Amino acid sequence: MKDGMEIVADPIFSKIGSAADRLGVDSYVIGGYVRDAILGRDCKDIDVVCIGSGIDLALEVAKEFDLPEHAVSVFKNFGTAMIKVDDWDLEFVGARKESYNRDSRKPVVEEGTLEDDQNRRDFTINAMAVQLNKANWGKLLDPFNGLDDLKAKIIRTPLAPGITFSDDPLRMMRAVRFAAQLGFDILPETFEALKTEKDRLAIISMERISDELNKMILCKKPSYGFLLLDACEILPIIFPEFMKLKGVDTEDGKGHKDNFYHTLQVLDNIAENTNDLWWRWAAILHDIAKPQTKRFAQGKGWTFHGHEEMGARQVPNIFKRLKLPLNEKMKLVQKLVRLHLRPIALSKEEITASALRRLLFEAGEELEALMTLCRADITSKNGDKVKRYLRNFDIVEQKLKEVEESDSLRNFQPVFSGEIIMQVFDIGPGREIGLIKIAMREAVLEGTIRNELASGWDLLVEEGRKLDLTPVVSLAEIQ
Repeated sequence: MKDGMEIVADPIFSKIGSAADRLGVDSYVIGGYVRDAILGRDCKDIDVVCIGSGIDLALEVAKEFDLPEHAVSVFKNFGTAMIKVDDWDLEFVGARKESYNRDSRKPVVEEGTLEDDQNRRDFTINAMAVQLNKANWGKLLDPFNGLDDLKAKIIRTPLAPGITFSDDPLRMMRAVRFAAQLGFDILPETFEALKTEKDRLAIISMERISDELNKMILCKKPSYGFLLLDACEILPIIFPEFMKLKGVDTEDGKGHKDNFYHTLQVLDNIAENTNDLWWRWAAILHDIAKPQTKRFAQGKGWTFHGHEEMGARQVPNIFKRLKLPLNEKMKLVQKLVRLHLRPIALSKEEITASALRRLLFEAGEELEALMTLCRADITSKNGDKVKRYLRNFDIVEQKLKEVEESDSLRNFQPVFSGEIIMQVFDIGPGREIGLIKIAMREAVLEGTIRNELASGWDLLVEEGRKLDLTPVVSLAEIQ
């Protein structure tokens, strides 16, 4: 592991130290950068604490880089300032101490010493500081033995965990997130405090909780974080829908897979193939409606008919409650949840060109995401069964590629648009337009016609006649 001198080896730290010496203030790099540097993790966020005004130090540091004063973002209410230097993000703050009211997570802040500032940190591994002044350049200050906890891979609070979590309940989410990100254990005493103080999360906004949850979901093995949240009884508070997946029912000696653990396996599987947060959310929610659709059928066992459609309908409400974006990201997750069984069904039966066209049409640009999710959804303990399904998926994907190349159905836009139909039959908007559009689209998907004016002209005329419509222009005039 790196020592203090190695942690601040980059020239940017000497410039910060020089600026601090000119002002006559002690300055330190503290927190996440120190932790990640010791662990050998890349980090471009530098938190600097000084005994004095962080804003004044930021302005002085800007001079070191020949930056104008307006390049410094100042937040007077918080006593902080930020500078962007190349790909570095620097934040400056004066050392402070905090005290809390039980009913609020907003602290009363006062100027303090470095010791005060380290006391208020969330975890020992985030409380280490390295001095930047020339007189004590590279000195590591580690009052809570964070270095030992890094070596032991332990998450521990600097002060009594009950106090730390009660003061700022978001730290409970951060404890789990750091454990998941780093692959660390949470000290038993600290873990017990998570259970004891979990109800304090009620004073934290859902936006901030979801921000930590998303960071956890983006971990290399996100299931670990969910298992920790379950074990410390926080998961039912923040994500009750997910908890309903847990458990197995048995009837006539027949059970079903535990969809909670199955979903976590799917999440880990997809995490091996994508860092896309929303693809991972699709894995989390793909079976979310199984509890509501679970039925036992004599002679068949447990069924979950329609869980994909019901799950898709639940996605907006879940996103809304979790304060996740209700834009195209949500619609992507909704589409993947709705379609996640389609490729699986194709892999089990004889594949028709019509079924392939429909999948291409409905998946559109999300086809890669859908196929990635479907592969992740294979979680059988039977290795041969998994290999067989994956081989079948290879066949499906190859046939999809062939159909796509021949029919160009990805992002399919029918040539027989509403405007064309109105022009051909000289009619205005109405139900007839919709009926004809559906008929023409179905014909293309079934392979009866190609998505071309000449190929579908006769069918268009025929569909019009069914509705007592007569063309007023010819094919040549339309083309």
